[in-house]
Amino acid sequence: MNVKKSFYVYALVSEKDGVIYVGMATDPDTRLRGHNAGRSRYTSGHTPWRLFYKEFAGDTIEAGKKEKFFKTSAGKKKLKSILSALGR
Repeated sequence: MNVKKSFYVYALVSEKDGVIYVGMATDPDTRLRGHNAGRSRYTSGHTPWRLFYKEFAGDTIEAGKKEKFFKTSAGKKKLKSILSALGR
């Protein structure tokens, strides 16, 4: 039986320098712990990270599309707006 995994698109903000990182994962909270533990080359230089956005995206194809959107200027603008509304 072929079971499809469900994915989330998530956004992190670096508490160190305000950099925003977008990714996709089946468990964003566990992935956040990995980022903060230095298990990702890019994010290791910007720790600590805080999860400020996650959205259920369905399968890996849909999650990839949403992740790609958040890496565009319109997507970055939306994330910055969300972050601003949260008081960061």
